[in-house]
Amino acid sequence: MSPALERTEPTARERLSHHVALGATVALILLCLAWELWLAPTGRGTLAVKALPLLAAPVGLWRYRMYTYRWLSLAIWLYVLEGLVRSTSEGGLGQWLALGEVILGAVIFIACTAQIRQRLAAAKAI
Repeated sequence: MSPALERTEPTARERLSHHVALGATVALILLCLAWELWLAPTGRGTLAVKALPLLAAPVGLWRYRMYTYRWLSLAIWLYVLEGLVRSTSEGGLGQWLALGEVILGAVIFIACTAQIRQRLAAAKAI
């Protein structure tokens, strides 16, 4: 068996993108919940439901599931768009929280696409 086929551990770059994606996703979940429930709630805090789709992501990211990286890199744009809209339409703390959502969304997208590209390149090399 060739050494390339025996590889079971992720490379350092794969671990980095994995940790960044996982950390930023958890941070975005916490930001969404804190924003809508305590910091600057809209209405009765019902917009906290927006964090529900993200709750499935950390488990898949933790287990290095390629499917999770792929759907998250697409779904995260909904959060980026919401953050862009609310950063231009709200003021005060809500505006800053929306900018945080945009930044975290961009970080998640970059980390997920890096993970996908690294793993596809490694599979192609085999």
